[in-house]
Amino acid sequence: MSVGSVVILGGRSEIGLEVATRLAPGRPVILAARRSGDLADEQAAIRAAGATTVDAVEFDADHLADHGRVLSEIVERGPIDVVVLAFGVLGDQARAESDAQHAVNVVHTDYVAQVSVLTHLAQLLRAQGSGRIVVFSSVAGARVRRANYVYGSAKAGLDGFASGLGDALHGSGVSLLLVRPGFVIGRMTEGMSSAPMSSTPGQVADAVVRALGKGRERVWVPGLLRLAIVVMRLLPQRIWRRMPR
Repeated sequence: MSVGSVVILGGRSEIGLEVATRLAPGRPVILAARRSGDLADEQAAIRAAGATTVDAVEFDADHLADHGRVLSEIVERGPIDVVVLAFGVLGDQARAESDAQHAVNVVHTDYVAQVSVLTHLAQLLRAQGSGRIVVFSSVAGARVRRANYVYGSAKAGLDGFASGLGDALHGSGVSLLLVRPGFVIGRMTEGMSSAPMSSTPGQVADAVVRALGKGRERVWVPGLLRLAIVVMRLLPQRIWRRMPR
């Protein structure tokens, strides 16, 4: 029986690549991203981690019309074990408050495009009869803050959609792991002050791989965030609106 591949949608993502590196030994890996011809360094790193093959596929998350074709072509290459949705943008909150198109662009990438990909994937993996999907929500979506409400609202929507999809997939042979990290120190947050209980891409990837190994459906990174969210949800709105990013 063929070993299922690991697919990273957002093949330049730091977290996605860290997950791929950990899952690579003995498996084929597919990196899907824009400008896929420029992924030589990423391919070499994952090949060095033990992947049997590392292919690059052209994929633009914002081009919804291409999702079905691209994902079908990936499935046709062979069985898939894990698909990681690692694409997304943080956006500029200050700009989004006065530039409606920028606000829409953030929500399009972080919510609408994810809904499209997940819907296509669910159908394809149901037909395969197996497969695991990894979706990244965020603590920002657990209770949306004034300081980053555009990004936070997209993550809140994604969290709800992925939660429902995971339930819909129950019993199909396909599972969904919903990951809820806090502040991640990396390229996306470069120049920003770190928040309490921050993580690195490697730490998030370690938690993802552990959760996959245990068949988990939800994981907070770090785990203490789960308790912190209980407290956050109890704060009065007059205090919450002053909370930083």
